[in-house]
Amino acid sequence: MVAVLNKPSSLVHEIQLERVGSWKLFKFSQSLQLKMEMLLEKKKTEQITLDEVAELDAIGELDRIFTHINAMLAAQDAD
Repeated sequence: MVAVLNKPSSLVHEIQLERVGSWKLFKFSQSLQLKMEMLLEKKKTEQITLDEVAELDAIGELDRIFTHINAMLAAQDAD
């Protein structure tokens, strides 16, 4: 599993390129996706620790970055 961290850049190795239709998009590895889902569930039930909140924040930041990059790639492809 992913260790506790404070920097989204420490998770870059958990990003993969995956073909989706005719596009290649950046996606989380299965282990990172599962970790994020588990942390979100713990947050919903208010059973999340401060370290886990920091980890979820880092994963969320990485998710926003790669969602933006994927959107830029899709928009460029549409031109």
